[in-house]
Amino acid sequence: MRGRQTVRDMVLSMAVIGAVVAVIYMFIPHDDKADPVKTVDYRVELLTARRAAPYPVVAPEGLAKEWKPTSVSYERADADAWHLGFLDPDGEYVAVEQSTAPAGKYIAKVSQQARETGKTQQVGGVAWRLWEGPKYDALVREDKGSTTVITGTASPERLAELAAALETKKS
Repeated sequence: MRGRQTVRDMVLSMAVIGAVVAVIYMFIPHDDKADPVKTVDYRVELLTARRAAPYPVVAPEGLAKEWKPTSVSYERADADAWHLGFLDPDGEYVAVEQSTAPAGKYIAKVSQQARETGKTQQVGGVAWRLWEGPKYDALVREDKGSTTVITGTASPERLAELAAALETKKS
């Protein structure tokens, strides 16, 4: 008789706990329609990078508001690596990557192992090399002392759109 009471008490306790959890869930506000993507303000990091980097740091100017900046970093100790990530209007990832690291390894790293196609694309009067990969595609430009990579899951048109918006002006 004693064993039955213990099982019965456990089942009743679980039912009470389940009811309390259900009530709490119903009264805690949650918005299922809210955008889970958090945007970042990258102005301070951009100013810092432009002052510290030994190359002209680029950032987009005049992109539509549907482009959402989602990540930013500048790592001086990591070959002066500048990163600025976005979600494009189609919800795809696009990033601007710049560094003084050796180009071959750096491009492969930030483009998720994309490979050079041997083709170029003119964007805003500048020739960018096309890279394609299993995960990311990329537009690559090597300048004196640095490499700039526009990469991500976005379409080639969106990569070019971001590349065309890049500016190097001092903030």
